[in-house]
Amino acid sequence: MSHTDNPADHWKQTIIGLPLDNPLRPLSLEREERADTHNISLSQQQFKIRLANSEGRRESACLLIKKMYNWRGYDTAGLNEDSPNRITLMADTAGVSIGTLTIGLDSPSGLLVDQLYHDEIDRLRTSGATVCEFTKLAVDQALQSKQVLAALFQLAYIYAHRIHGATDVVIEVNPRHVVFYKRMLGFEPLGETRMCPRVHAPAVLLHLSMAYAKDQIARYGGHFVDIPGVRSVYPYFLSTKDEDGISERLQRGD
Repeated sequence: MSHTDNPADHWKQTIIGLPLDNPLRPLSLEREERADTHNISLSQQQFKIRLANSEGRRESACLLIKKMYNWRGYDTAGLNEDSPNRITLMADTAGVSIGTLTIGLDSPSGLLVDQLYHDEIDRLRTSGATVCEFTKLAVDQALQSKQVLAALFQLAYIYAHRIHGATDVVIEVNPRHVVFYKRMLGFEPLGETRMCPRVHAPAVLLHLSMAYAKDQIARYGGHFVDIPGVRSVYPYFLSTKDEDGISERLQRGD
């Protein structure tokens, strides 16, 4: 927990808390990537996901993003945009930030992906889709947990689809990560490779229907183990029943 957060709201503001178990098979965007070795003990810990809705939490999420992006050689100077149409989630364990993801909701000012892929996004809009984007994804390489990634994506899915009515999500990724997002979450390419000026690196636009995610959660959510023949991360999602409870609680503002 950041020193700028109020300890009294540490658990009150938690959306979900889950056990962080070491037996989870490691997750990597690239086979050659290796985990850091800073001191995070995986034994008998929980990780919690909350909104980055305080200065301290936003600072922690930003520092993790910069750490992971700088490690991969991306420019982070253009990642400081703020907007009321964005929702940032952060995961932490023992007061250490271990994951973050930002949801961008469509608005008259558009989405970040419009900068490179305006025509592709407009085709989705004109087809009747309500589009959102997922940006600034980072999971600490010292953990590389499928469960942390799944929890971040499922909470993002709940906020974007179940609360704000988004039907489709897009994401810009480095070309070398396309296979990872296709295999783990079912994203499919929607735009060609272009240079992203925000991070000074190549990017590919990927697309996922929320209907597909909903079906995969209903089929596989709640197992928390690898399922033979299923290579995605959906078995590490919470069950639809658990998701219903979280969605209802968030909509009530509990």
